[in-house]
Amino acid sequence: MLAAVGAVAAAFAVVMNPVGVPASGAANLGGTVNTRWGRLSTLDRQLLVKVRQAGLWEIPAGQQAQQRAVRPRVREVGQIIMQQHMQLDADTRATAQRLGVLLPNAPNGSQKSWLREMSGKYGIDYDKTFVLRLRAAHGQVFTIIAKVRAQSENTEIRAFAERCLKFVNTHMSLLESTGLVPRRALH
Repeated sequence: MLAAVGAVAAAFAVVMNPVGVPASGAANLGGTVNTRWGRLSTLDRQLLVKVRQAGLWEIPAGQQAQQRAVRPRVREVGQIIMQQHMQLDADTRATAQRLGVLLPNAPNGSQKSWLREMSGKYGIDYDKTFVLRLRAAHGQVFTIIAKVRAQSENTEIRAFAERCLKFVNTHMSLLESTGLVPRRALH
């Protein structure tokens, strides 16, 4: 019980910790700006925002899965994803701060609706919804990360994208390891 309370407190601290106003607001403008790590594009900034938003809904989703999932593997995957998103969120915030990029402090509307949807599910229906929602979200962000990694002129962003790709690949494999991803979704 104490571990669960500690996890809730840690997740809350990560999600609610505001991202400070950067020292230089130049990188928050539209278009491409120069930084000491190379040119920073709008797409580069969008990657930071999208990864931050992913954590803002996947941390609470992983926490919820630990409490509500009926299958032990789904609970375990939820815990791993939550912990890794907490690490990735710290990395995202630090990278954004170095580059002067402001980040959101709340998930987007779709992500909020996914959390509401999962909150209304029970039993194996909950497990399936958790796995399929998170897997679909990882599939969407994967393409953005890969595009940024291939196109960015900014060494900080390229290194960040590399780290993100590792997490996304791990999370996709973890979600698939639950046995709840239908074969048709694997194509």
